[in-house]
Amino acid sequence: MKSTRHSARDLVNVKDGEISREIFVNGDIYQEEQERIFTRAWLYIGHESQIKNPGDFFVSKMGEESVILTRDRAGKIHVFLNSCTHRGMKVCRYDEGNTKNFICPYHAWSFGTDGELIGVQDYENAYKPPFDKSKWGLIEVAQITNYLGTIWATWDKNAPSFEDYLGGAKFALDEGLCAWDGGDGGTELLGSVQKWIVPCNWKFIAENFSGDLLHATSHRSVDMVRLGPSGEEGRRDDYGRLILNAFPEGHGIFYGVVPLDKTRTEYASSPATSAYFQQCWERRLKNRGDLAGTCPIVGTMFPNMSFHAQQPRAILVSHPLSANRTEMWRVYFVDKEAPDEVKQFLRDYYVQYSGPAGMTEQDDMENWNYATEASSGIIARRHPYHYKAGLGAEGTHDIIPGIVTEQPVTSEQNPRALYRRWAEYMDTETWAELLDARAVQD
Repeated sequence: MKSTRHSARDLVNVKDGEISREIFVNGDIYQEEQERIFTRAWLYIGHESQIKNPGDFFVSKMGEESVILTRDRAGKIHVFLNSCTHRGMKVCRYDEGNTKNFICPYHAWSFGTDGELIGVQDYENAYKPPFDKSKWGLIEVAQITNYLGTIWATWDKNAPSFEDYLGGAKFALDEGLCAWDGGDGGTELLGSVQKWIVPCNWKFIAENFSGDLLHATSHRSVDMVRLGPSGEEGRRDDYGRLILNAFPEGHGIFYGVVPLDKTRTEYASSPATSAYFQQCWERRLKNRGDLAGTCPIVGTMFPNMSFHAQQPRAILVSHPLSANRTEMWRVYFVDKEAPDEVKQFLRDYYVQYSGPAGMTEQDDMENWNYATEASSGIIARRHPYHYKAGLGAEGTHDIIPGIVTEQPVTSEQNPRALYRRWAEYMDTETWAELLDARAVQD
């Protein structure tokens, strides 16, 4: 690393389960992350349902940078840097909408929804000889993919394909994004994006949703009021066992395995919703067979996209703002084919459970906030965090790929995998070096 006194591997001792607090509070390390991680990793941009029609756009972020997700007039999806190639002004200042062109308000350069520069003020008189406008279109990402309705992109042309980037975590993401019955009905976003700022480092959030078995204390109040979908049965009583799943790519998944003979009693307060999920469960048994009960609860796809695969079904992106500030974006999704009554009930339930006013998220935000504050002082930064739970207990699974730890072992293997991969990004400059680092680990 160029701007810090130590290499990242000096700060992340995965073998002994000790992680330096510096990586959560140091401004130089934060700046290095923007270059080493967020310019190379595949990042979640949005959902295809946000840009259904030609001309639709949604303004998203890649690290600190504003980007435009848009569908051009021919129906092709693009991701552009939200910055005019003339003087850098944002060419789009609305969160979402539909447009024929993106017109810079500074000097009126205009761009098509395909990114091409199509208009320059006083072009014929001011530029002699005229310059080649085809070379001055909006800056586009190097790679983009539509994966089960979710849009991902990377600035690095040498990054592996998205499916290779997922590695073994593809199994979990597929389960998390498909229709609840395991069929091909697809999903859609429910409402708009919730956005709020939390005074903490983005990695606290990514780690939190990568999965561990240490949340019983934080969410005790939620368990006491039985806010989960199963009501009186409790949030985790549905599961026969809990499994942690980590990958060398840095992804982490937390599974809840439901016995196949269990009768699901979700959302008893809404008979229509309860009946819908019971029907989904019956179809899921047919569609997924022995895998029907094996579904992620939460997971994090490195670096900063987290998802709830079960209820509430949601995608959360932790956008870095500084070493101690993160903007959280959460969207909820439902089955496209669910009845409107069910969608409305789920919308109300989801915002009660998660998000800035949700009961579980309030618990989490308090933890992240105070951990960041209490770790920022000189003395605190001299002492590492303890990530030793479950060291040596890692194993494999017959169905689930990757590294696995099962109950009754309490483990922090998923955060350890995330920070191992974080260190590999921070200590390398190219994807070739990253792949070599993973090969050594494998």
